[in-house]
Amino acid sequence: MNSTHPVRRVVTGHDAAAQGVILQDGSPTRVIPVGGPGGPTFYEVWSTRETPAVIDRQSGEPAEEGLVLAPPANGTRIRVMDFPPEDDRIRNLTSAGAAEKFAEMGGADAAVSTASAPHPLMHRTQTVDYAIVIDGEITLVLDGGETTLRAGDIVVQRGTGHAWANRSSANCRVAFILIDGQYTDGL
Repeated sequence: MNSTHPVRRVVTGHDAAAQGVILQDGSPTRVIPVGGPGGPTFYEVWSTRETPAVIDRQSGEPAEEGLVLAPPANGTRIRVMDFPPEDDRIRNLTSAGAAEKFAEMGGADAAVSTASAPHPLMHRTQTVDYAIVIDGEITLVLDGGETTLRAGDIVVQRGTGHAWANRSSANCRVAFILIDGQYTDGL
């Protein structure tokens, strides 16, 4: 599989007789490259605004502008990301440069990188994230360790400080399902 092929999104709904129908079949309407050359591409697939999620006949895609890293309060977000191989533009980022990158992603408050951090793009959000590697390989970097993930691997990321590092020579595609969360136990 080539992780630069388009992402296809099929959205279902209901017709007037409450029968299931396909409402949309094509690429997500919001595809956002971030950070210039060497930066990731975000395919914003869908989001919900509440739990339980509203299921109606044909409301269509929730309105949203720009890029927001976390899901809406009490909601969810699914996105697919293409990570190109990491290079010195990422490895040499300062804390201020990393904060700028997260601001571009609509998550300036998520950046937690310091000079002693294990990766310059360390970040943390109050979310539970399911990350599913679709193609390629990527390294999940945590405050206290790291692991390399390959196609088919799934991460349950529970509000931890982390970064994603593509140390391979090929693109990596990851699907993320983000669920709004809340820290407890002094986290």
